[in-house]
Amino acid sequence: MDWLTNFPAMDLERLTAIKRAIDESFRSFTRAYGDVFEALFEPLKSFMIAAEKFMTGAPWPVTLGLILLLAWLASRNWRIVVGAAAALLLIGYLGMWDDTMKTIAMIIVATITSIIIGIPIGIIASRFRRVRLVLSPVLDVMQTMPSFVYLIPVVMLLGIGKVPGLIAVVIYAVPPVIRLTDLGIRLVDAETLEAADAFGSSPWQRLVNVQLPLALPTIMAGVNQTIMMALSMVVVASMIGVQGLGQPVLRAINSQYFTLGMFNGFAIVGIAIIFDRVSQAFGRRLQKHREVAHG
Repeated sequence: MDWLTNFPAMDLERLTAIKRAIDESFRSFTRAYGDVFEALFEPLKSFMIAAEKFMTGAPWPVTLGLILLLAWLASRNWRIVVGAAAALLLIGYLGMWDDTMKTIAMIIVATITSIIIGIPIGIIASRFRRVRLVLSPVLDVMQTMPSFVYLIPVVMLLGIGKVPGLIAVVIYAVPPVIRLTDLGIRLVDAETLEAADAFGSSPWQRLVNVQLPLALPTIMAGVNQTIMMALSMVVVASMIGVQGLGQPVLRAINSQYFTLGMFNGFAIVGIAIIFDRVSQAFGRRLQKHREVAHG
């Protein structure tokens, strides 16, 4: 058993050397290619700034009306719309309107980015088993890795600001939409696909006209989970410069302001409930349309 007791001491120096080499390699990489990555993410930065300016710059009745209109179009449920109006008016009354709009802008941009990235990857995973086998453990790591860990490479590569925080949020939030896009497409009934093939559909036509419409309720469930995970990163992302409701919560933690933290925490919960109820209602509507189409 001597080898077992000596094993940690024998490899400690070697392990330390390996970690130092990896750290130095990543620092060299960030120094060499940091500017390239900043330029690559410039459109995302412009999108984020434009969304934030619109949400905070427009008169609050216009912004409120637009949010409630979108909630109605998605859910067709007056109770959800009235609940959203009450929550947003209370948030405004308590003086958290601007921070709330910044948070909503960040969630919208992060969700759209996650959809743009996640749905194509999910489609590829559904078509190629080997891709799915490789992707599955990667998504497992992305979903189980502590959220603070995402900040380290992002900050080293891009510094502190809106874009690094947004990238960290997207990395954390994108796995559900990838998984459920893959699952939804694979769950499409084989007989339906055979019927599409019998009518001479090409693979692209079968995907666009059959598989994606039938998988849409499942994909929307993934979008719902992506939104919830993005909201859970609000406070963490505030540590690297993302403005919104997370920064007052972080300030309350540092200064021990109980009411400031609680009020902003409840505002985050309110936004989460609004997004959750609206996206779930939209998913149920899609499910009903699917059942009617099959019926």
